[in-house]
Amino acid sequence: MKVFGFAGWSNSGKTTLIEQLIPRFVTNGLDVSLIKHAHHDFDIDRPGKDSYRHRAAGCKEVMVASAHRWVTMHELRGAPEPTLEEQIARMAPCDLLLVEGFKFDPIPKLEIFALATDRPFDSPLPQFGLRDYDAIAEFVLVHHGFRRTMLA
Repeated sequence: MKVFGFAGWSNSGKTTLIEQLIPRFVTNGLDVSLIKHAHHDFDIDRPGKDSYRHRAAGCKEVMVASAHRWVTMHELRGAPEPTLEEQIARMAPCDLLLVEGFKFDPIPKLEIFALATDRPFDSPLPQFGLRDYDAIAEFVLVHHGFRRTMLA
C-alpha cells in the first residue's frame, strides 16, 4: 500500500484537490482509500439513532452495517489519539492510501498553499497550479511507481 499525503491550512483547498484527484487515480485502475484528520470534535452519527444511543450508553465500538456499506465508530474514552501509523494499520489493503492532514508526519506529501504570484518560486521542488489536477495526479502516480514517467 502506497501512502501519499496532502497538508495545508484550513480552507486552503485540500479537500477540493483530493476530490478531483481520486477519480483520476481510479481511472488508472487504482484501489484508493483515504484517512482524514480532524482537529476538532466531530461526529458522523446523529442523536436519536440507535448507534448514537449505544455509544452514548458507553459502548467503546459500534458497527453499523448494511448491504451498501459499513462503518465502525470507536470512542477513545480518554485514551490518546491514535498515531497515523496506527490508523494506517487499521485500513483495508489498497493500492493508494491518501492522507489529508497529519502535516507533521513523515510521509510523502503535497503541501497546499494559496499564493498570488506572476512567476514561479525559486525552488527545486515540483510546483503545480492548485487546479492543475491532471499534472498533480500524474506526479503522484509517477512518484509511487504506478507510471514510469510524466505524460506529455
